[in-house]
Amino acid sequence: MWDALWLNGHLATMEGEAGYGIVEDGAIGVADGRIAWIGRRADLPGAAETLAARVHDAGRAWITPGLIDCHTHLVHGGDRSREFALRLKGASYEEIARAGGGIVSTVAATRAASADELLESALRRLSFLRAEGVTTVEIKSGYGLETKTEIRMLEAAGRVAAESGLRVRRSFLGAHAVPPEFKDDPDRYIDLVCEEMIPEIARRGLADAVDAFGETIAFSPEQVARVFEAAAAHGLPVKLHADQLSDQRGAALAARFDALSADHLEYTSADGVAAMAAAGSVAVLLPGAFYFLRETQAPPVAAFREAGVPMAVATDCNPGSAPVSSLLATMNMASVLFRLTPEEALAGTTRNAARALGLAGECGRLAVGLAADLALWSVGHPDELAHRLGFNPCVGVAIGGRRIR
Repeated sequence: MWDALWLNGHLATMEGEAGYGIVEDGAIGVADGRIAWIGRRADLPGAAETLAARVHDAGRAWITPGLIDCHTHLVHGGDRSREFALRLKGASYEEIARAGGGIVSTVAATRAASADELLESALRRLSFLRAEGVTTVEIKSGYGLETKTEIRMLEAAGRVAAESGLRVRRSFLGAHAVPPEFKDDPDRYIDLVCEEMIPEIARRGLADAVDAFGETIAFSPEQVARVFEAAAAHGLPVKLHADQLSDQRGAALAARFDALSADHLEYTSADGVAAMAAAGSVAVLLPGAFYFLRETQAPPVAAFREAGVPMAVATDCNPGSAPVSSLLATMNMASVLFRLTPEEALAGTTRNAARALGLAGECGRLAVGLAADLALWSVGHPDELAHRLGFNPCVGVAIGGRRIR
């Protein structure tokens, strides 16, 4: 007997390489937190009450995989709303960063925050995502830029998982910016990242991947390569903030190290697209940052599509360049600003987002054997999830088959 059976809903399984994978009037059987059976209700192998201990009525809602936000900076201290005002007066992101604002200003606030303060503020931010059907979230460090604070951030991210019940993947982003104490010797800071931080974080099992920011205001391709080599030596996959503000050939660099993903990608060249396609790396699009920074060059979406590069969509929720806490709004931005179809936007927050986190065999689709992470939506068609802005039609969420709302 199954633990639970979901009936009276339409399914967007997100199976296959394209489209929603629709099953009208579908059913999902759950056992031990995983999908044990899925298909049309008419094809169930028996009467509902004989098949499962609990039967859930979806009320004609659409059921999708639980959404996945595969790029966030939820754990941090401080506030950078003042920089928003400065940008509106004409200051660029780069100018603010070079004047001591940006990431470095958040570093000071994060270093001063206690572990409990970091946890409490992250849970507040996460609550908005959870209310919109998010069941898996990636959380990066990168606002400590010293060993003890980077560890404190990753530990707080682990506590977020325990407190929220959501699946959390942690990425170590020590190579996010050059801290003030190393401003005249960034190579020595990379030494610290490679020789102390990564070994200690790997030893403690605090990260699922290593990330870096490759950009003129951050780290050079050579410095990023050193970080990735250290990650590989400790068995950790890599990701990269790539080609956001200029073409630093970051996508190709990420592909050279078989990165799970390269993220941002506004300035990625044709060579970078081809390299990602060959490596199987996911292109993570972050339209919230594009919107808030008032960028004008969009990522090469048509080229990714033609080359078969899977595209994920994420909030990039962070204190400065993307203070976005709505994945549904991000899906709309991806469609309006980057011309993703509604199907691509939902695939970007389900099956492709799972792939970007190394979780393709765990979640992101409704298929037998995968986690029974479900989001229920009061909509007429899944297109509405990307089409409408400023509304939340999520009427139910289950993680591992257990209904949490």
